[in-house]
Amino acid sequence: MTVLFFFCLLLLQAFFGVFDGHGGGKAAEFVANNLDRNIMKEVMSRCEEEIIEAVKDGYLSTDAGFLKEDLSGGTCSVTAMIRNGNLVVSNAGDCRAVLSRGGVAEALTDDHRPSRKDERDRIENQGGYVDCCNGVWRIQGSLAVSRAFGDRHLKQWVVAEPETTLLRIIPECEFLILASDGLWDKVSMQEAVDVVRPSCIGVDKSESISACKRLVDLSVMRGSIDDISVMVILLAHFLP
Repeated sequence: MTVLFFFCLLLLQAFFGVFDGHGGGKAAEFVANNLDRNIMKEVMSRCEEEIIEAVKDGYLSTDAGFLKEDLSGGTCSVTAMIRNGNLVVSNAGDCRAVLSRGGVAEALTDDHRPSRKDERDRIENQGGYVDCCNGVWRIQGSLAVSRAFGDRHLKQWVVAEPETTLLRIIPECEFLILASDGLWDKVSMQEAVDVVRPSCIGVDKSESISACKRLVDLSVMRGSIDDISVMVILLAHFLP
């Protein structure tokens, strides 16, 4: 189950998220309902220079809150917070954020998979193991992502701490694509930007929703059977 989330206040501050659940939908629903509030609580109590730490603590407190619910399952996430002309993009797992910068695709996140050397080293240093089963790298022979909310039985190794990218929104920053791995497993980042751009840039009326649908249809046509959720955020609305 995948959940999309969007919150906006007077175009000065906004929060967007894609949450891709596994082992049921409870984790995705919980995180979608709580993460923005927990992050904003941390952000409002700190100075602007500490925003990356604030997002991290918001992620971790949301994870702790879900674990207290004694529910099973987990969820990957990618979020984008826009605040005072800054774009703050964070991820835990294999949901991904891609920026169109003048029509060129730029990854703002790096998938958290057990095949990543730094992730594999972290897991093995904490006493876990990573192996490859039928071409898919997994933790303890089970999960194919190395960071996520929830996943109580693997929590020693599957952490919810995000990696975060912070950048200033400038006119060359056209739009942001947030999507679950069901898209990225079948559609390259530049392909996705090329599909979206004609509907959103240099036109009288943006057709971002139809562009999202075209991306989903393209992924399905290429054989994706995974959950596919896509969100396009037009950044011109948030130029400082």
